[in-house]
Amino acid sequence: MNSGGLEEIIEDVKRLMRNPEVRRLVESRMASFRRLRGASPKAIFAELAFCILAANFTASRSLEIVEKLGDKLMTLDRSELARELRRLGHRYPEARARYLVEAREKLGEIIEAMEGIGDEHGLRRWLAENVPGLGFKEASHFLRNVGFRNLAIIDFHIIRLLKRYGLLGDFRSLTRRRYLEIEKLLREIADRLGLSLAELDLYLWYLDSGKIVK
Repeated sequence: MNSGGLEEIIEDVKRLMRNPEVRRLVESRMASFRRLRGASPKAIFAELAFCILAANFTASRSLEIVEKLGDKLMTLDRSELARELRRLGHRYPEARARYLVEAREKLGEIIEAMEGIGDEHGLRRWLAENVPGLGFKEASHFLRNVGFRNLAIIDFHIIRLLKRYGLLGDFRSLTRRRYLEIEKLLREIADRLGLSLAELDLYLWYLDSGKIVK
């Protein structure tokens, strides 16, 4: 590991933490995530749909699609959803429509798992293994957005940022083993800063892009 890069990224996040505007933005997002713990099934599914749609697509456009579809997310069948996703410009309308309908059919099981599996890592593993369209990244993103705090969302923004600081080399694919290795690195950074992984993700997103989408 590049120890100089590690210290540099920690100092850069500290600088953001001292910025009142950025800190308020992070705190606001975290508060909105906490409010979704125990939310209605419709609200839970909207977050799940956002995370499914955002895989290999932009977060901002996925959020826009979820907002435009609204209650239709809970009622449209697969072909109707595919047609709407295509109309709204999603990159993978057919595949995402299938994932959304299959996830919707499992929504009761998902909520039961969220209430019954006490370990966040075990819950993420269950989601990745039982909900079509969710890998570790998407499951972590969903759980963060509904109030869980101790999982890393390792997307291309985070990978690009870590490479910029010399903390990651090139690799061909983000396997589960590599995901957990990178998460361990991020947990070290979070611990040094006194942050949860959920909070660190928001600061890193801001550090990389100058904004926080969701």
